[in-house]
Amino acid sequence: MKPASLARGPRAPTQVVSDPPAIAGGRPVRAPENRLVFGAPVIGDAEIASVAECLRSKWIGLGPRVEQLEREFARYKGAAHALAVNSGTAAVHLALVGLGIGPGDEVIAPAMTFCSPIHAIVHSGAAPVLVDCRRDTFNVDPAEVERQITSRTRAILVVHMCGRCCEMDPILEIARRHGLRVIEDCAHAIEAAYRGTSAGLMGNIGCFSFYATKNVTTADGGMIVTTDPELFQRMRVLSLHGMTADAWSRFTDAASGYQVVAAGFKYNMTDLSASLGLPQLAAVEERWHKRRQLWALYDEQLKDLPLLLPPPVEADSRHACHLYTPLLDMERTKVTRDQVIAALEAENIGAGVHYVPVHQQPYYRERFGFTDSDFPNALFVGERTFSLPLSPTMSEEDVIDVKTALARIFRHYAA
Repeated sequence: MKPASLARGPRAPTQVVSDPPAIAGGRPVRAPENRLVFGAPVIGDAEIASVAECLRSKWIGLGPRVEQLEREFARYKGAAHALAVNSGTAAVHLALVGLGIGPGDEVIAPAMTFCSPIHAIVHSGAAPVLVDCRRDTFNVDPAEVERQITSRTRAILVVHMCGRCCEMDPILEIARRHGLRVIEDCAHAIEAAYRGTSAGLMGNIGCFSFYATKNVTTADGGMIVTTDPELFQRMRVLSLHGMTADAWSRFTDAASGYQVVAAGFKYNMTDLSASLGLPQLAAVEERWHKRRQLWALYDEQLKDLPLLLPPPVEADSRHACHLYTPLLDMERTKVTRDQVIAALEAENIGAGVHYVPVHQQPYYRERFGFTDSDFPNALFVGERTFSLPLSPTMSEEDVIDVKTALARIFRHYAA
């Protein structure tokens, strides 16, 4: 059933599926001025007004808006403590350092992810031990996690891919049996939950990204949540040069002094960033509902194409619907993923790749000796995955345009 509440945008010229695709000389499904952008942030009047108000206040650094965003994010997630930082990468790095993970330690992490959380492990001084994913969900395989545990393993870093939580029950049981810490990378999963528990609250620390393409954006930024007050305080101090007091607290408390108690980092968020994030967070549930409707429409429209569509969400769980990522069904088509993306670009429809697996990146191949044979599922996904536009600003007609373009592309390459 087509979602009745989706907004209707201006119609592109009607296309016939049998027409040649634009890459083969046909007329594009969408005109260049009506290009369907992949990953564009949703910025409205509320965000613009909030940023302007912050600028007029002349307090644009770490201050009251950051504190407000921390409180409201903690309330939204049901978290005891929330710490705003300047990126999701900083969040993961602070989590590792806050847990005391460093040289000589190993951290288990997924091969199928962006390089950012793996970089954070390297910057902590620990060694990343990559494990393979499942082909259907792209999430880490718990059985592979257990196989990679050694006497040097200190933590498991999970990444909730595309908005779907990992299988956390077996992962948490493995961690308990081996005395390991669990860090959740929730960059795709702000709204997600696993069997009734919100993403970020199942492990020791949850890390979130507010990058420009995320469901809540501060242009760039992130958030850390934890239930451990001592760990929270340690990460807060480390997030700003290892200082016991920041500029805002010195201003409001009329105190001039501070102490540097650790060699910390410059990871704090600014009020200017938080002023963008506050109205974004206020709209997070409404926008999630719209993306969920578009997700269902994609499922309906693309079911007959040579694609492996994302599996249904598990019982008692919630998918954040961050990325809609089908896989090419290579048994039913000869077209490559890169050819599909290039053909969509010619139709003025943007697409992404999430991701080229970490083990295929030159740095990680050369430094750690990772090979394709170690991660057959990540290799399978990495060759076939592509992400389609998914934004609460999209209409039903936008999704149908994507379907029309894909149908033309597959028909052309089949011929």
